[in-house]
Amino acid sequence: MAINRQKKEELVARYKELIANSSALVFTNYQGITVAQGRSLRNKLKETNATYAVVKNTLLALALKESDRVAPEALLKGANAVVFCGEDIAKSVTALKGWIKDNKAVEITGALLENSVLDAKGAEALSDLPTKEQTRAMLLGVISAPARQLVQMIHAPGSSLARVLNAYVEKQQEAA
Repeated sequence: MAINRQKKEELVARYKELIANSSALVFTNYQGITVAQGRSLRNKLKETNATYAVVKNTLLALALKESDRVAPEALLKGANAVVFCGEDIAKSVTALKGWIKDNKAVEITGALLENSVLDAKGAEALSDLPTKEQTRAMLLGVISAPARQLVQMIHAPGSSLARVLNAYVEKQQEAA
């Protein structure tokens, strides 16, 4: 079914908006997926601030070029649907992989991370990245470590003195 020029321009604008709000794009082959499964996958990904959209390859390529991103020709073939991942790539890809494992209806074909094109294995490996919360926790640990060490150094002489005094008092009580 052919679409008119106005609809194509609307689709390109929509793709550009999704690309601008995405840190990564994960390409999938959606052939054989039912409408109910598609709805289920969209709902699952919405929880991770990701959008799942069936795309027209030529229009997505145009939107990527207009957004100064690489248009991966190898991935822009066949029946494509794209997961436009929000800030937390790992959470989105993990949710996608979990849904695929349960439904066995979609296949990850690759990904676009900034301007790096990843194959299917590389795209699936994105789920191994730490989540946003894990990254914040690691960063907080690194930032707070020097302060924690400083506090320990400041309290060390006082606690050593307290242990010596406690040992002296116990020795005096044993002698009495």
